[in-house]
Amino acid sequence: MQSAVIVDVVRTPRGRGKPGGALSGIHPQELLAGVLGELEKRTGLDPADVEDVLTGCANAVGDHGDCIARLSVLAAGWPQHVPGLTMNRFCGSGQQAVNTAAMMIAAGQAETVVASGVEMMSRYPAGGALTLDGGNAKLRSRHPLVPQGISADLIASLDGVGRSDVDAYALESQRRAAAAIADGRFAGSMAPVLAEDGSVVLDREELPRATSAERLAGLQPSFARMGSAVLEGYDRSFDEMCRQAYPELAVVDHVHHAGNSSGLADGAAAVLLTSEETARERGWRPRARVLSTASVGAEPVIMLTAPAPATSRCLARAGMTMADIDLFEVNEAFASVVLRFMRETGVDASKVNVNGGAIALGHPIGASGPILLATLLDELERRDLSTGVVTMCTGGGMATATVIERI
Repeated sequence: MQSAVIVDVVRTPRGRGKPGGALSGIHPQELLAGVLGELEKRTGLDPADVEDVLTGCANAVGDHGDCIARLSVLAAGWPQHVPGLTMNRFCGSGQQAVNTAAMMIAAGQAETVVASGVEMMSRYPAGGALTLDGGNAKLRSRHPLVPQGISADLIASLDGVGRSDVDAYALESQRRAAAAIADGRFAGSMAPVLAEDGSVVLDREELPRATSAERLAGLQPSFARMGSAVLEGYDRSFDEMCRQAYPELAVVDHVHHAGNSSGLADGAAAVLLTSEETARERGWRPRARVLSTASVGAEPVIMLTAPAPATSRCLARAGMTMADIDLFEVNEAFASVVLRFMRETGVDASKVNVNGGAIALGHPIGASGPILLATLLDELERRDLSTGVVTMCTGGGMATATVIERI
């Protein structure tokens, strides 16, 4: 098997994922098309050589629908023979696109693939239904799925993690993100989003804002009311469903709020992957090699606990251990997710999300995987380190993981 290498990664800044956010007036196809064009420009890629464009998108309906991968290829003006495939593994969709591209190359089924992700939460259809189990009552009786925020509170409750713990983690994420932005650490892979007339729509991360321990402490829990309500179509509350799955739990302690949960965001990113031989033939100097990939499932009610086992599986495939990894990017869906990861793996906090994460910077669902890869690769280069891991929890109780090594 041949190695898959990463030639380059390009991403947008993350815009505020609500109507009125800086990127909200742009069609998601055009946002991704702009990133594809920037990747072409930076690498000297001939789009005619691209054998597939894989795109992660977690909510492929409305203007994200109709195979946004293929439509974005056309919007970018790339040749009509270049196909596109839209992938959905919830929050891990974009990372799954990268992993699948690497597997295609390693298996000798492709030489040049673009893996990408896009999500514009500001453009989600208004009043969308809460979909967790597709309305399947039989499945619900076996696996009483609950919203992710309640799953995060469930993790905290079972782990004895209190409000002060998740707030302290969130404050540190904001501090690290602010330092990274001030130091220009995201500049290498980030491309400004331009309007048709060439003017700049967004050239910086839009979500970070100054906060304090006192301000975080004053925020009301986001999921307490949802947890106690009995919604239409359900015969019990989500908190009761948690206790059904975990009868040892007397009460779900709702500790997450807007300040210690990932922010709604818009964004897109694209990664050029090739075989090492192809990179040599085309004069590219790859930035990293993909050593291994993995995805795993976990108990679906608690839902968000799979990053540690996914990382362990990924490292085992690479013949490595946690101690062999210099830096970890663990998606900050909620503070308790990362705290659980560090507790289970024993990885020191000084190696995890060193430039902050989605709590401070936002989580444009399908785009987050490639964005985290860009963040990791830029920081490995800045620190002259060698190895890194990206891992993400996803809906339905799954996680994705990727191990990379700088070249």
